[in-house]
Amino acid sequence: MELKLINDQGQAASTVQASDALFGREYNEALIHQLVVAYQANARSGNRAQKDREQVKHTTKKPWRQKGTGRARAGMTSSPLWRGGGRIFPNSPEENFSQKVNRKMYRAGIAAILSQLVREERLLVVENVALDAPKTRLLAQKLKGFGAESALVITDEMDENLYLSSRNLPNVLVLEAHETDPVSLVRYPRVLITRAAVAKIEEMWQ
Repeated sequence: MELKLINDQGQAASTVQASDALFGREYNEALIHQLVVAYQANARSGNRAQKDREQVKHTTKKPWRQKGTGRARAGMTSSPLWRGGGRIFPNSPEENFSQKVNRKMYRAGIAAILSQLVREERLLVVENVALDAPKTRLLAQKLKGFGAESALVITDEMDENLYLSSRNLPNVLVLEAHETDPVSLVRYPRVLITRAAVAKIEEMWQ
């Protein structure tokens, strides 16, 4: 299939040959959802911790006598029923949130996302996004010319000027082709990708 190659003014200048298997795949919402959920779950550190009734610092003395007070029976203040007591099923730092995704599924999901971006005209192919100096203003002007003020920029190799210029733009993320992930692809309204990065992604995911 052919992808439109746009110039600095955001207009189609020519076309780029691309793989049908990667950029012409059918949309699979269930697969993409599973991919995004698994990617975010695998990023969780699992460092939250809670205490059970044995670990909280409380006395084991009975708060009041068993009978005759008119109040409910109570054995100790560390009971989960009490404010400040231990949890019945506490969260542990060893809790594992990771989800397994097969390599074939991951490739199919990435291809489905890229194909949907092409259909929605959110994927913009450019020759390059090189900058003469590490200036945020220069990058903002270039992205505005492309019509992509909020965008994910994918390059084949990280340019230092491009990276430094993008750090102060809250709605811009610059990644190399091998760092592309499903969450970033679906997060940004525009995906700006260089011609060389298209070839590199095809080499990686085919």
